[in-house]
Amino acid sequence: MAKQLEDHRSNDGEVELGAMMTTEWKLEPGVASKLFDAFTVAGLCVDAIEPGRAMICSFTVPPRLTDASKRMHGGALASLVDLVGSAVFFAGGSPTTGVSLEITISYLTAARANEEIEIDARVLGIGATAGCVTVEVRKKATGEVIAHGRHTKYLAVSSKL
Repeated sequence: MAKQLEDHRSNDGEVELGAMMTTEWKLEPGVASKLFDAFTVAGLCVDAIEPGRAMICSFTVPPRLTDASKRMHGGALASLVDLVGSAVFFAGGSPTTGVSLEITISYLTAARANEEIEIDARVLGIGATAGCVTVEVRKKATGEVIAHGRHTKYLAVSSKL
């Protein structure tokens, strides 16, 4: 496979795979997760923040996050639940987004490529060391629930020892 790619590599870093052109990414160590987050949430818009409890975002599902049938991939949806769920901890007053203890997602239907969705994240509670949020993803046009997630995080600030 590597030999086949070398045979189709251009001078500008693009690789031809059949009829599809793609860019080859050269990443520094530790950058892959940052690229993945940006790849997943590029285009996410924060529509409203209710201090102390909630955050509402909108997102148009890009074709890059869909499967062969043009439905949003479950892994991409899980990443949105994780990232928006983590961000709402700040709206809830937490000084940190913490470390995930549990994340549960119930998939009810699918969003399609270029469909606008709404992500509604709400703080259920924040204690001294842990917090829990709920994240609901809906089709913006109809309000139909696509997925419902619950995210529990360890929020204790690390020691300065």
